[in-house]
Amino acid sequence: MAQVILVIHLLIAVALVVVILLQRSEGGALGIGGGGSGGMAGFLSGRGQANLLTRTTAILAACFVVTSLTLVHLTGGAVKPRSIVDQPPATPAAPAAPAAPAVPQAN
Repeated sequence: MAQVILVIHLLIAVALVVVILLQRSEGGALGIGGGGSGGMAGFLSGRGQANLLTRTTAILAACFVVTSLTLVHLTGGAVKPRSIVDQPPATPAAPAAPAAPAVPQAN
């Protein structure tokens, strides 16, 4: 189950990056969707395209958060402490009783 949600989570992340890069950049950085004379100019106005991309970004961001929280919930109970610092100190074993000295044998 966690693997399926992880794949969905990764697809949402890629889609989120693509949608963010498609938005018009006000600073002229990486915005691919800037300018009004592209092929989408007749289909959507600049404002309609911005609203659609903004809504899509918000929906994808909400789905990203939901899948993140779901993955944490699914895998959070299975985590066991693996650090030496997190584990309680081991009680030392009782020291072995000293061996009795060897008795010399008479020949």
